Amino acid sequence: MGVTEHQCIGKYPDSVFLPANLMTILILYRGKCGLAKGITCYMAAMAVGDLMVLFFNVVVSQIVNYHFPDSLLKYTYACRFTVFMQGTSIQLSIWFTISFTFDRFIAICCQELKSKYCTAKTAKVIITTVCVVNVLINVPMPFRYEPYYVLNNVQWGCRTVTQYFTSQAWTAHRWITNLSSALLPIPLLLLLNSLTARHILVASRARKALKSSSNGDTASDPELKNRRTSIILLFTISGSFVVLSAPITLIHICVGVTQTVTFQGSNSLYLAIRTTFLLMCTSSCTNTCIYALAQRRFRVEIKDMAKHLYSVIIQLCK
Repeated sequence: MGVTEHQCIGKYPDSVFLPANLMTILILYRGKCGLAKGITCYMAAMAVGDLMVLFFNVVVSQIVNYHFPDSLLKYTYACRFTVFMQGTSIQLSIWFTISFTFDRFIAICCQELKSKYCTAKTAKVIITTVCVVNVLINVPMPFRYEPYYVLNNVQWGCRTVTQYFTSQAWTAHRWITNLSSALLPIPLLLLLNSLTARHILVASRARKALKSSSNGDTASDPELKNRRTSIILLFTISGSFVVLSAPITLIHICVGVTQTVTFQGSNSLYLAIRTTFLLMCTSSCTNTCIYALAQRRFRVEIKDMAKHLYSVIIQLCK
């Protein structure tokens, strides 16, 4: 098993968030949260990416495999597809978050580009591009595996091909995967959020000074309150992502420097990798909630959906 194996040790806690992500997608699809269409596209994409992570990396990879060891997932082709979707879903979740953060950076810090870039059309193009690029990056993953054995002309199980440990092409692919999923996201998010927060702070100081000189009252300025909320939201997202993703990033760096491609009997390395992937899966449970639940209208939509569901249940019980 290599260090890029997309597995998580959390079986049940993360799977609880599947309904939450599904509910987020439904609410955003209705478009009644008062958000711009571009923002709605990004948030819906993040919710879909997070839902894919939880489904393929937790439900399919862990719960189904654990409780149903003889399921159809033991077919080699199903195993290869699962590996492909595990890697793709994690990278989509990460890069959808980065894309949204970049969109907010443009909207706040680059007013001259806001009208052209921060649109629903641009959001759809960016989301599509992210999907295509990440799918292409993960296309080689199924070819990393070969069947354990063949029974009655049916291929069963997956094991890593020998060429994976010796081929320069596979080495290059490991580095590309590590860069896109572990090494680049944290610096990019920290850079974008720090620049955005700095711009908000500078603009808030100027506005506060202007308001003070004009009427001496800044306590009731709604614009300053909105900007403070934006700063809190940005640092919450950055802190959550960094805390939950930094451990796997450090392991990728250490493993890359030491050129380790297998566990080689190291139980501590095995445990560390699987634990840090659990944290990365947990990140997929928090990103959408932090963005979406900060919106008052989103909370209203949750209450309305809960009331509607309750009414349906009551009608069914009668």
